[in-house]
Amino acid sequence: MNALLAAVLLSLVSAVCYATAAIVQERIAATTPPSRYGLLRSPRWWGAVALNSLGALLHVGALGLGPLTVVQPLGVLTLVLAPPLAAVLVSRPVSATAWRGIVIVSGGLAVLLVLTGSAPVHGLGGAGQITLAAAVAGLLALLVTTATTVGRRARMLRSVALAGAAGVAYGAASVFIKTVADTWSLSLPGLWSAAPLLILIGLLAAGGLAASQSSYRGGGLAAPLATMTVVNPAFAAAVGIVLLGEGFRFGAAGAVGALIAGAVTAWGLIVLSADTAGHPVRRPVARVVAGSGRRDGALTRARKRARTRVRTREQTRERARTAAGARRFPVEGPGPVVVRAPGRLSGAVHQAVVRMPSVRPHPRRKPRRR
Repeated sequence: MNALLAAVLLSLVSAVCYATAAIVQERIAATTPPSRYGLLRSPRWWGAVALNSLGALLHVGALGLGPLTVVQPLGVLTLVLAPPLAAVLVSRPVSATAWRGIVIVSGGLAVLLVLTGSAPVHGLGGAGQITLAAAVAGLLALLVTTATTVGRRARMLRSVALAGAAGVAYGAASVFIKTVADTWSLSLPGLWSAAPLLILIGLLAAGGLAASQSSYRGGGLAAPLATMTVVNPAFAAAVGIVLLGEGFRFGAAGAVGALIAGAVTAWGLIVLSADTAGHPVRRPVARVVAGSGRRDGALTRARKRARTRVRTREQTRERARTAAGARRFPVEGPGPVVVRAPGRLSGAVHQAVVRMPSVRPHPRRKPRRR
């Protein structure tokens, strides 16, 4: 089998694994009440972990067989395959917007596959690794500084900057993974030489995870997801062309066509991301386990919050009734009575004090004896 075809097939199966795992995780989050260790007891969650691990291994194998300009763009098939798989597995209908995004992304990827050239001309040597690491560090520092500077003044810009940083980190990690896969050796010297790259890959993956998680805070879902999904393959493909000597067929015309196809694919990804963000999130319903004698922690907290809200509403209504014209009278004995005049009066009239005369109890006469 051709190495390029094998890389395409591995990327496709990897995308299926990732999409299926995402659907399973979403269903677990929608049907299970929040719990600290509840997921560890869920067989479905462990199945999703196994699918994610298998998808990662297949992606590494695809990077070892094919160029970055093919493998990384095919990684976005996860978004393409997720809606149809959700329709089959959990009976979730696919919207017209999702179908439009699927068609656009599929067309762009098909053109990219047709225009993709051969394998890389050369690998990423020591000097190239240092250059790429320095460039990635500078770019990440710039994006994170931008996000920190704008802060709450421009939340969308902050979210996009952090999502771009996550995409750069993930794309650079894929480049270094391909370098390790190309030069992998089970010997002790080979493992020792690959140790710095493995550590760098771990740092990039952790940094990308932290940046992607922070990008969703205050920026919604559509913009960060679309930014990260587009930047990741674009950065990896750019590194493959500049540092690894990867190219496209038909010379300059092929390169222009690849740019247009990449732009079309990015547009389709934005459409798909916006459709994904439009789905309502189902909140898990807390339940009381019969016979256990214990109330679920989520249910207890929810009831406490509900009681607090009810008590606050009652206090607010009581204050509103008092301000609208409730009168305060003394229980017994003389004294001033504050009358809050109803209507739209204000000022001294609204807070008028009416002094009532003293009320003395009428003495009760004893009946005369006859």
